[in-house]
Amino acid sequence: MRAAGQASPQVRVPCVLMRGGTSRGPFFLADDLPADPARRDAFLQKVMGTPHPLQVDGLGGANPLTSKVAIVSRSTRADADVDYLFAQVAVDRPAVDTGPNCGNMLSAVGPFAIEAGLVPACAGETLVRIFNRNTSSLVEAVVQTPGGAVEYEGDARIDGVAGTAAPIRLSFGDAAGGKTGALFPTGRRSETIDGIAVTLIDYAMPMMLLAAADVGLDGAETPQEIDADRALFARLEAMRLDAGRRMGLGDVAGSVIPKIGLISAPRQGGAVTSRYLVPDSCHRAHSATGALCVAAAARLRGTIAFALAAPGPAVEVEHPGGKIAIALDCDGERVRGAAFVRTARRIFEGSVVVPARLFTL
Repeated sequence: MRAAGQASPQVRVPCVLMRGGTSRGPFFLADDLPADPARRDAFLQKVMGTPHPLQVDGLGGANPLTSKVAIVSRSTRADADVDYLFAQVAVDRPAVDTGPNCGNMLSAVGPFAIEAGLVPACAGETLVRIFNRNTSSLVEAVVQTPGGAVEYEGDARIDGVAGTAAPIRLSFGDAAGGKTGALFPTGRRSETIDGIAVTLIDYAMPMMLLAAADVGLDGAETPQEIDADRALFARLEAMRLDAGRRMGLGDVAGSVIPKIGLISAPRQGGAVTSRYLVPDSCHRAHSATGALCVAAAARLRGTIAFALAAPGPAVEVEHPGGKIAIALDCDGERVRGAAFVRTARRIFEGSVVVPARLFTL
């Protein structure tokens, strides 16, 4: 017990705040965090200011898109340079979910790893091989490094982010079944939950896809309009819980996966329109891994998305912030690979200050 008048010890942990794609959050080296998962999660909640609707006591931005953390370490695998663990920190409840991946935060892993000294920079471009611990999958990131230094400035533009930046090319190999073990965990490309046709698919992100029209929407609603319909969310959550059980994920009441995609026909020249639920609110743009999943479904015969998508080799997923273009290698039956371009920005670096007790719980 602390003596009267004795200060509670604090520790300073190195931290880099980065934007990755349309998300933002602190990046840490794994060696700087508590090794025990429970202590690590308590640390992350303190860092982000959870639980509080404004996260006023931490770095979180009071939104799931800005309450994310990336933990990076040098990999011991022969086929990877670094390991990446993504953590979704809840905003207003004490919870940390390391079940899903985040492709947007993933886009900043390469630059972070290079500047942390985990991967040597090459002249021109640097390939960073990333092993995603959440889904046990490999991703290749190509980072612009003219003169052997990470370049953040450039002409690449992604919808949902103001301005332009240097492109970061992310390539996924076999991203099927990362969480469930199969592209279609139930063995079916379409089935029924609560009287509604759905597709349960696991490509880069486990998702439950359904036609927006089947729940009374036209698919072009704004996130704010969707968020206001709490009766809709109650119905979808019940369906999602059933989907989680069918997909072999167990009771997903405390998990953010599977995510939900409300699918409709394209309106702006893309391949398909998606409203991505995370899952208790609508994404203001779209998750990158979720876009991979929707794009795969749009080109796999027999799915809900395939029936609504425009044909063609290109797959652009329309979302509230614009579009995300996916380069997909797919023959209609299986997906051999996928790639897309994101951008990132190093916002600040320094130390986050937390109570020392978080390392000795």
